[in-house]
This record gives sequence, C-alpha cells and structure tokens, in this order.
Amino acid sequence: QVQLLESGGGLVQPGGSLRLSCAASGRGFTGGTMAWFRWPPRKDREFVAAAKRIGGTSHARSLRGRFTISRDSAKNTIYLQRNSLSPEDTAVYYCAATNRDLLPSSLADDGQYDCWGQGTQVTVSS
Repeated sequence: QVQLLESGGGLVQPGGSLRLSCAASGRGFTGGTMAWFRWPPRKDREFVAAAKRIGGTSHARSLRGRFTISRDSAKNTIYLQRNSLSPEDTAVYYCAATNRDLLPSSLADDGQYDCWGQGTQVTVSS
C-alpha cells in the first residue's frame, strides 16, 4: 500500500518562504505523476502543481510564477517551494500521486489521483 508523507508546514510570516516535502513509500509505487493541491479556508480545493516521473512539471496557470515544484525520482519525493508568502497562501497543502502518466489536461483533476497524503497546514500570518 502506497503512503504519502508531507512535511514542512507551519506558521510563516508574510513575506517568508515555504518548502514542503512529500515522500512516497510502499510496494508497487512507480510514481507516474505526483502533485500538490491546496485547500484554503472557505474555498474549494485547488491544484497547485504536478511533477511527472517522465515529462517534466506543470503549474497552475493562476498560480504560475508563485510556486515551484521539483522532484527527486530516486527518492520518490516531491517538493514545493514558494517565496514571498502572503496570507492568501494559508491552506492545507496535500500531496497526491498516481502510478499513471497523466495527460496535461488531467493533471489538475483531483479524481485522477489514487493516493493522498494527510495534508500539512500552512498558515501565513504576522
């Protein structure tokens, strides 16, 4: 059974930086596509970015330039980097994964992912 373990959340001051990690483990995990979603308070869950084992990365158009996803396939780990945080970035950040190599049009569809982490809270506040 595949497990995803996120880390790196917490309380951050506006203007600060964020680096989240998500490590996948478990038998049968090939990690075709791994992604970050976030769930801000009083809003819907939204796609942030995805990294494919083969095929590079993709970032939400609305958030482009604000977040950077990276991947270490040897470690089955993805990272999410964000500088200059604002209170609008407050959310629970979730890692998601599937062994399938998702098409670009499907990367933002949370129904395409088979496995989810427990989420890590990020609060941006002074």
